[in-house]
Amino acid sequence: MTKQIAVAGKGGTGKTSVTSLLIRYLIEHQKRPILAVDADPNANLNEALGAELGETISDIIAQTKSLKKLPAGMTQEAFIEYKLQAAMVETKDVDLLIMGGPDGPGCYCFPNNILRKHLESLTDNYNYVIMDNEAGMEHISRRVTSDIDILFVVSDASARAIRSAGRVHHLVKSLKSKVKEIYLIVTKNRPGDLEALEQEIAATGLTLIGTVPYDVELARYDLEGKPLFDLPASSISVTAVNEICAKVNL
Repeated sequence: MTKQIAVAGKGGTGKTSVTSLLIRYLIEHQKRPILAVDADPNANLNEALGAELGETISDIIAQTKSLKKLPAGMTQEAFIEYKLQAAMVETKDVDLLIMGGPDGPGCYCFPNNILRKHLESLTDNYNYVIMDNEAGMEHISRRVTSDIDILFVVSDASARAIRSAGRVHHLVKSLKSKVKEIYLIVTKNRPGDLEALEQEIAATGLTLIGTVPYDVELARYDLEGKPLFDLPASSISVTAVNEICAKVNL
């Protein structure tokens, strides 16, 4: 049975870094085949994975705005479904589907419906599906991602980000979303940070499953645009995410 994992959190907290290292763990532990979905309009999961940026779902939808551009006798939805097959970025370790920006200012309705149907048809082909969500939780709130086995809410070591994580938790509960397990991961923490944030973390109602300490090596890879897949096994970020994965039995 396919295991579905979602990662969410405020922008800039290290959400995509955590997602890429979760995928790395799955690959190293022979959990393939894996489908990664970059559902953040500011798509950069491909860079963290060292993969090319493929055509996005939003790009495909934009190309079909005019019915004159569609093949004769084919509906917009049918043509998009056809194009989505070619939009998949396939590597030897993981397949990647990229959502892209919204369909017009603030409107995700049509692309979300297409993504939902496409994911439903793809899911059974993979052992794991892992989705890097946008900061606003659009895809969870619109139930593009359903029946989530594990939701990791990522926050950096700041009161604002911790409170944002708490709001994500509240949103998930208010929507009665089908999320079996939900955990908090705190990133970029330094000695003493967790003690200072203890009350803020408790107020989120989330279980703190682990931390990813501030990692100079990861920061350098980000600065130089290097794939995080290439971090050495001794990296404190790699070690920290591996420990989290082991705790939740991935």
